[in-house]
Amino acid sequence: MKVILTEKITKLGNIGDTVEVKTGYARNYLLPNNKAIRFTKENVALFEAKKAELVARHEKAKKDAESKVDAVKNAKLHMIRQAGDTGQLYGSVSSRDIARELKEVAGVSVESAQVMLGSPIKSVGAFDTKIALHPDVIVDVKIYVAQTQDEIDALVAGKKLTFGTKKVEEEATEEKAAEKTAETEVVAEPVAEEAKAE
Repeated sequence: MKVILTEKITKLGNIGDTVEVKTGYARNYLLPNNKAIRFTKENVALFEAKKAELVARHEKAKKDAESKVDAVKNAKLHMIRQAGDTGQLYGSVSSRDIARELKEVAGVSVESAQVMLGSPIKSVGAFDTKIALHPDVIVDVKIYVAQTQDEIDALVAGKKLTFGTKKVEEEATEEKAAEKTAETEVVAEPVAEEAKAE
């Protein structure tokens, strides 16, 4: 189906572009959301009459999006979720969850379609994604997913979380290191006293 875009759409075109799209995409998304109009002689004339208004609306939306960039960049997107021994989440973190968290934390409303996540997050860790506040205003954000606030703090500090057998091995290694340190301190004291006696 041939349509005229009434707003800029990433990977499709700019305002006023005439593009060929699948009928379902036009009928289910572009036309109902006023992002495009059908390509007809009447609509071409109508578009030309309203072009200045549409461009002005686009620029205003872009400025509004730019005013929210700092709020989105500084938002602490920390998701506490339950996970198994291997760090796999029970469930997942979707773009809808991120949009909801952004609204709560930064007060910025976005649609889940504006969260450029790709596939849902299914494990504990730190993840990079983008938020498209506007087709011309895309902000990089970091999302931290963990089981507790302490784990999130560790992720924010750049530490890696370990799970299952690795965690047990690391705890055992830490205990051995602590025991060696304690033994060294006990041995060091008599040597110091002998040195004083001399």
